[in-house]
Amino acid sequence: MNERDGGRTERQQRLETHVDLIGRPNAAPDLKSALRRARLESAERADVIAELRGAEIARLEMLQEQLEPVLAQVPDDCDLFDVALLPSEHPRMFIDMIGFVEMGRDRRLYRFLQDTRHGRITLCETEQLNKVVDAVTTYIARRLIEREQALALGAHVPGASNREKNGDAPVPEARKHRFALRLFLLVVDVLGVAVLFALITAAAWYVYKLQLQG
Repeated sequence: MNERDGGRTERQQRLETHVDLIGRPNAAPDLKSALRRARLESAERADVIAELRGAEIARLEMLQEQLEPVLAQVPDDCDLFDVALLPSEHPRMFIDMIGFVEMGRDRRLYRFLQDTRHGRITLCETEQLNKVVDAVTTYIARRLIEREQALALGAHVPGASNREKNGDAPVPEARKHRFALRLFLLVVDVLGVAVLFALITAAAWYVYKLQLQG
């Protein structure tokens, strides 16, 4: 009996050694645990993204506060600038319809950009708040100069005289010729319709007379 027990013990030890060498079977995967870990990781990432976005918004709000005295000096009749902070996935502070400030990837770099007909250009990139304030102030000043030049051009457009405003301006010769040509074509159309109607009436009368004679 002792020899049999000893043989069984030896075979069992060999089997366990073989199992240890090839590796024991893994436990069945637990989906609930995996979902729990995935939710925790997603929440951690969301918290990090929210913190970074909050940092961007805070820096843009600081810039907006620094620009308030500058915007207060803009003329009341000027509607070019409508500064607004959009707290979207990538926060931006718009100066006007084509110029805006956003933060760089490191959330410390101010990037002042402008959309043009030839694409987007960078007006300023800096980590210093006072430098981006100076860049935006210069941009506002240039936009005001462009507005003044456009208004001055509009005031000196040829033909914008008092006589035109009162309806006393002479009619251009080309306009007179076009009016005469249209009037002539209208008369020709009316005469053509009258002649056609007369021919149809005459033809109908001739057919009627032939039927009477028959």
